[in-house]
Amino acid sequence: MVAEIIDGALVTHPRPRPRHARAHAVLTGKLGDRFDFGEGGPGGWIFLTEPELSLVGQLVVPDIAGWRRERLTELPETNWIETPPDWVCEIISPSTEYYDRTAKRRIYGEAGVAYLWLLDPDAQLLEAFGLVEGRWLLNGTAAGDEQVSLEPFDAISFPLMSLFPFDQPKTGGDPHHDTRKPDEPAGD
Repeated sequence: MVAEIIDGALVTHPRPRPRHARAHAVLTGKLGDRFDFGEGGPGGWIFLTEPELSLVGQLVVPDIAGWRRERLTELPETNWIETPPDWVCEIISPSTEYYDRTAKRRIYGEAGVAYLWLLDPDAQLLEAFGLVEGRWLLNGTAAGDEQVSLEPFDAISFPLMSLFPFDQPKTGGDPHHDTRKPDEPAGD
């Protein structure tokens, strides 16, 4: 279980499914090589997976968080980090979507996190938001077999489908719309 304290309540979620875990690992690798280590990219960032963040009186655990190195110059000795990240990615799952899109998004905004990505492996959809004057604005999306080149990591691009190696790209229409044929099983 993953536990968070959101709006004074203990909120727990089951550990992620393999589809979620795979997208998490691949995205961390694609960004980490280029932005954390500076291999084939600009460097200047530090990434942590599932860090415990103490932000504006809340305790949250994003899937991936990134700080510009000049803002997080060393890792704290505590189990939590109080410096708000510059970027957060939440990987949507059925058990976390409500909190990711509501309370946690609000908390990240109140803490001054500049960028928020919401990645939905089931819909093959990545939504990138930027915080402007205290409000989240949609900066762009990538869906299906499109290339990802979104702020703050728009110095590179990679195919969104590389995060979902066992899936075929969903095509046409709204990525949240079920594109299966009427007799096709839902599967996972």
